[in-house]
Amino acid sequence: MAKTDANKTKTKKIKTPAEPKTVAEAKTLEKAPEYWQLTDDEVLLRSPEPEDEYKTSDSWRVFRIMGEFVGGFDDLATITRGVTIFGSARTDEGTEMYDAARETAKLLAESGFEIITGGGPGIMEAANRGAFESGKVSVGCNIELPFEQSPNPYQTKSLSFKYFFVRKTMFIKYSNAYIIFPGGFGTMDELFEALTLIQTRKIRNFPVVLFGSQYWRGLLAWLTSTMLNEGNINPEDLSLIHLTDSPNDAVDFIVKTFHEGAPKHLTGGGAEL
Repeated sequence: MAKTDANKTKTKKIKTPAEPKTVAEAKTLEKAPEYWQLTDDEVLLRSPEPEDEYKTSDSWRVFRIMGEFVGGFDDLATITRGVTIFGSARTDEGTEMYDAARETAKLLAESGFEIITGGGPGIMEAANRGAFESGKVSVGCNIELPFEQSPNPYQTKSLSFKYFFVRKTMFIKYSNAYIIFPGGFGTMDELFEALTLIQTRKIRNFPVVLFGSQYWRGLLAWLTSTMLNEGNINPEDLSLIHLTDSPNDAVDFIVKTFHEGAPKHLTGGGAEL
């Protein structure tokens, strides 16, 4: 049978939105359901293309970045005994890890430390909650994400960042220790950034606590059997990590290390916090 216009099979073409040429156009397009959720990090870190108008706005974007740094420094200037607690945003209330993070934060807050988290749900919520319910300082450094990040209600001081690298600077600058609960890629990112900065002596050696031996044992075994065995790290690099399953042990380790290494004006000349 000859094909005619009437019996030709019609193929529906899926229209793909054109890539935006300006930031204003990108902000409009990102609201469309078929378009990816554009973030400020993506706009900043995208490689320029020929005749791409993004390259003309990058220098001006520095002022927004500067503003985030200035705002963060001003808001956190009074945080001198901060401890940042990281972990999965997907950890449900009532689980063992949620309760452990809540208890750990409570004990730290009662020992004189300010609790800092990423300000979201899960482990972050649990840690903020432990400090908040103790009537102590509970800081949330929130990040604007297309999904999975909404501020939890247990914050006495809440900040919001558009850029991951600005937020990460706040964590490392205002922390005297990190406690890493089970989490995903973001948690791993914070863990290894801290270890890298300590190993390369970009920052002083402060406590990095891994909470949950069962969760972390595979990673630690690989670090020992593969990374250390092939000479990519030194044996002393593994000593940067303190592994525990106990809120009391985590807090005791941080308090002890803080008093040993912190300047006297922060420890009261060696007195208890």
